[in-house]
Amino acid sequence: MQVEQFTLSPATRLPRIWVGLWQLSSNAWGSAPAQRVRDAMTTHMEKGYIAFADHYGPAEVLFGQFIRNLPADIPRPFGATKWCVFAPMEVTYERVQAAVDERRARMNTQRLDLLQFFWQDYRDRSYITAIEHLLKLRSIGKIRNLGLCNFDTARTEEICVTFGRGSIVSNQVQFSIIDVRPLHGMNDLCQRYGFKVLAYGVLCGGLLTDRWLGKPEPELYSGQLNPSQRKYLDVILKAWGTWDLFQRLLRLLRDIADRHGGVSIANIAVRWVLEHQFVGAAILGARLGLSDNSDDNAMVFTFSLTERDKADIEVILAQSRSRNMIMSIGDCGAEYRAA
Repeated sequence: MQVEQFTLSPATRLPRIWVGLWQLSSNAWGSAPAQRVRDAMTTHMEKGYIAFADHYGPAEVLFGQFIRNLPADIPRPFGATKWCVFAPMEVTYERVQAAVDERRARMNTQRLDLLQFFWQDYRDRSYITAIEHLLKLRSIGKIRNLGLCNFDTARTEEICVTFGRGSIVSNQVQFSIIDVRPLHGMNDLCQRYGFKVLAYGVLCGGLLTDRWLGKPEPELYSGQLNPSQRKYLDVILKAWGTWDLFQRLLRLLRDIADRHGGVSIANIAVRWVLEHQFVGAAILGARLGLSDNSDDNAMVFTFSLTERDKADIEVILAQSRSRNMIMSIGDCGAEYRAA
């Protein structure tokens, strides 16, 4: 089965589904021995999923060990990581270089395939200086592609205007049938400045799947939910709508899935995201070594949504508060910053 690809940068073609590694950060998602994790990476690569993303827990180190042990004749996978600045710091070239070099060492690479930059406090505009230094490090070959993570529309535009088209290749933000905030400006920036959204939260931690169809509303701390599901359940109930409306959405997605030969609810949710042209890829969290959804994920590339499918989804979304989430939560990434 052919995996769809997109152009991240002129010399970089990648699959439109990436393997998200954030579930390696905590036993709350389960844990597997490192060798089983690396074996699962091999399985994904054999099926065309050659892009891996995130830096939480041991993700960078496990990725570095994985590529170190690959046979010489096997093409190297693509590894995306992050540099996140949460506390005030004096931004110097030496400190930025040290952060990049640390990630290069962990990932066993001379050049980072994609470094995604997050800056928490916009009141401190040193993020502009940090970007300037990161671009210098890109120019000397320590970074192949530079992207952002959870930057809002205003600051993303500021960076694009300051450093020009091509300075960044991506912004990793939350985007799903539930959370449509990137449709309120980020989509237009992508077209104007030539970068792509890398979407996470596409399945709301697994809530947008067949498993939850027909199920009663779970209690937030009942033990039924992993950390991601608690986060997205809170969004659904407080910012989007009600559990009953969410069940109606799942029922509709199941009906649409049946129209396309019985694919999964998850397939429809991912396809909906990917059919927005400003989206490069969906990053789907994987429980490597514990479960494998790679074959089901591949079904995303066997169909396209019809106009009827999209219109039916819009009927449900019109009954939700999805269009107001840009105000109630804030722009992309606002949930990770103090008001």
